Amino acid sequence: MTNQPAISRVTLRNYKSIARCSVGLRPLIFLVGPNGAGKSNFLDALRFVAEALNTSLDHALRDRGGIGEVRRRSAGHPTHFGIRLDLTLDGKRTAHYAFQIGAKQNGGFEVQDEECRIFAPDALGKEHFYRIESGNMKDSSPGVFPPTVGDRLYLVAAAGLPEFRPVYDCLARMGFYNLNPEKIRDLQPPDSGELLLRDGANLAAVLDHLPETDKARVVEFLSKVVPGVMGVDVRHVGKKETLEFRQTVGSNGAPWRFMAESMSDGTLRALGILTALFQSGVPAHKKATVVGIEEPESALHPGAAGILRDALREASRHTQVLVTSHSPDLLDNKSISDEDIIAVEMRNGETLVAPVDAAGRSAIGGKLYTAGELLRMNQLNPDDEKLKNMQEPELFGKAEA
Repeated sequence: MTNQPAISRVTLRNYKSIARCSVGLRPLIFLVGPNGAGKSNFLDALRFVAEALNTSLDHALRDRGGIGEVRRRSAGHPTHFGIRLDLTLDGKRTAHYAFQIGAKQNGGFEVQDEECRIFAPDALGKEHFYRIESGNMKDSSPGVFPPTVGDRLYLVAAAGLPEFRPVYDCLARMGFYNLNPEKIRDLQPPDSGELLLRDGANLAAVLDHLPETDKARVVEFLSKVVPGVMGVDVRHVGKKETLEFRQTVGSNGAPWRFMAESMSDGTLRALGILTALFQSGVPAHKKATVVGIEEPESALHPGAAGILRDALREASRHTQVLVTSHSPDLLDNKSISDEDIIAVEMRNGETLVAPVDAAGRSAIGGKLYTAGELLRMNQLNPDDEKLKNMQEPELFGKAEA
């Protein structure tokens, strides 16, 4: 049974090349568009939230070159950017979390507004909320709240209250991946193995901590991508860790053993992607709530697209999966509906993000073409009608229908 998405809607204002967008998400979403369209900027907005909560707002901004590189550059010179995420918590409660960050002189910044609201599943439940305006607590549900700090997201402090901890955990445990085979080859320092790092630099530890059933699924999918692979083990080299692959070669009965440094980029990327997807099998309070992967088909043989698609679909039953892609092979299957796709396009220096247009929806829904076939014909486009009728999206208050 497919899970409910952790994030049901993403609303952005002035984030990098995205002037505005408000799109609903499903358990598995493909962000589709040409190179340079801004797909990665959409995922980066979610990664920004996770980094700001796990480290600090200052670190998340500096990691991207400062607020001047994050807020959109345009003729209007916006001095702020905003993000809102609508959530589903524990399959019952809904919530939203939103903030707006403003620029100050000399590269400074401030949290101008921030809001978190958790809605009870029925009329008898209690709603928990806080709203901060201009750095001050404007309104909140009854209770004792920590003081506000202008250069930090308040949710970090509010997570000390049990009512708001589920929102923090949901957003802080999102993982986004652009895997680096060289980092995976390197000897890796010991790690808790709870959540895979963006580049895969702790892949050995994460794989070592996976439940056996999930590790077996990783190896099973990997053996279909790389014929002959029979297993992957963690080996300790002094104080470091590395990966050892067991693979059949020729007519030899016993598998040969190869260290990670001897494996191809494609094999290491495939292992990293599969581990990212199936790390959701850890205990519920530690699992990745959202997994975002940039171009998972990169460095893989086109024939592996179907295997990768099956892995993405299976993983989405346990955790939300967001994928950027411009691969027709990955999308060339009738099981992928138009609702699984968000079309991304760059026009006049601005990234447009919307559901597939009416023609695309009709072709996919009527089984006339797969999404992959439409992509080959350059006919997988964002819905201009929705874009034309889109008002400036609201970050705070009631959710968009």
